[in-house]
Parts: sequence; structure tokens; C-alpha cells
Amino acid sequence: VGDKVMVLARSGLWQEVVNVPASHTFPMPEGMSFEEAAALLVNYITAYMVLFDFGNLRPNQSVLIHMAAGGVGTAAIQLCKTVENVTIFGTASASKHESLKESGVAHPIDYRTMDYAEEIRKISPKGVDIVLDPLGGSDTTKAFNLLKPMGKLITYGVANLLTGQKKNLMAMAKTWWNQFSITALQLLSQNKAVCGYHLGYMDEEVELLGGVVAKLVNLYTQGKIKPKIDSVWPFDQVAEAMKQMQEKKNVGKVILVPEAPKEESKKAEN
Repeated sequence: VGDKVMVLARSGLWQEVVNVPASHTFPMPEGMSFEEAAALLVNYITAYMVLFDFGNLRPNQSVLIHMAAGGVGTAAIQLCKTVENVTIFGTASASKHESLKESGVAHPIDYRTMDYAEEIRKISPKGVDIVLDPLGGSDTTKAFNLLKPMGKLITYGVANLLTGQKKNLMAMAKTWWNQFSITALQLLSQNKAVCGYHLGYMDEEVELLGGVVAKLVNLYTQGKIKPKIDSVWPFDQVAEAMKQMQEKKNVGKVILVPEAPKEESKKAEN
């Protein structure tokens, strides 16, 4: 009672009072802000397990990170930097490239104006060792084709289904139609791996997730990872917060807090 904790829950956190199982709570490390704690677990657990448990990331390898300026993207970049000489390709709109370079992305690519697969081939003709795929649809096929021999594709989302403020049934149908599919026999001749990851379906894996959180807390206390907060919004501005993400303006996490920070507390901090 009274401990400051980070929590894992599939949904229902946009409210002032929440019930979660004690097994899904983790003590916040010393010096961590509540905003950082809110930005840590889902993104960093996902990025860690995708890169290390499935991706088996090792020194001197190359990684393609889509949506590199988003929550999982920024976490993945920081985690890649904990391994020696990893080359990072990151897709994002041009306005975010400077920020990505500063954070360690060797090759930012503007997916809106160029074919990222062609750009990667120019720099690395054989492709990359690992692709993190939150996009789905035809991008998963492109990702698989970009893999080097013994490369790994980890798919963990279908962002291509989300195209704007309203449901676009044509876009959804197109993404579904273009969904990547491969048989075990086809995989044999390719010497590549395809993995699927969804943190939301690991509710029962308390020991597994606890082990990952312990590693992340250790990396945080060593100063090797630090959640990147794009902006903080009170609950009554949730629409504006969602718009920030929808219009792809964010670099890092968009955080919701129950109420706006009081002016007095801001002055006290200054």
C-alpha cells in the first residue's frame, strides 16, 4: 500500500481509478516520473521481446523499424543501442528525421515520398537481419522480401487498417486482401523466420513478463533507456491527444493524465 507502481492492463486505463491484478503491477524505479512509468511497460516490453526474444538481435546486425518515431519505435531504437554496432533503418515522415538521427537511426527514410525497400537495397543490397512490422498488409510481404538469409520478420500490429478519423472499409478490405501468407514448406527454401507478437494475449505469462520488466528496470537505472514523452494531455483534452497521434505529429509517447498540471506546481518546479 502506498507504493508507486507501473501497471499492465489490456484496456480501461483512461479513468481516475482502476483495478488491476497485483501480479500486473511493478514497482517504479527510483527517480522515474509517473509519465515515464506510463510510457514504459507496453512499449518497452514489446520492443524488448520482439528484438531479443524473437529477433535474437546480436552485434553487427541491421534492423528496420517502421513508425520509428512512435512509442514502440523509440523504445526499439534505444534497445538497439544497447547492442554493439547495430545499423538502424527507420521509416518516418521527413519532419522527424533529425530527431531520429540524434537518437541513433543511421538511415531515416521518408515512407511518404520514397520506396523504403528500394532505399534500403541501395545501402544494404542483401537487405536486413530483422524487420519490426507493425503495419500489416502488403508491407509484411515487402518486409519478408527484405530479409537476409537467416533473417527474422516479427509482425506485431496492423496499422495499415487505420487510415483516418473514420473507418475506411475499402482500406480495411485492401489490407486484408494483401495480408502476407506463407506455408511451412515455402519457409524451408527461404531460410527466414516469421514471428507474430501480441502483448495483450500474454496476460497469464506473469513470470515471463516479470523477467522482461526486471531487465528493463535495470537498463533504466543504468541510464541506457529512457521513455521519450512527446506530450502530456489532461483527460478533458483526449480528442486533441488522439488527433496528435492520428496526424502522426508525435515523436515518442502521447500521455494522458487525469487533470491538467497546476500552474503553481509548474512554478514550484521552476
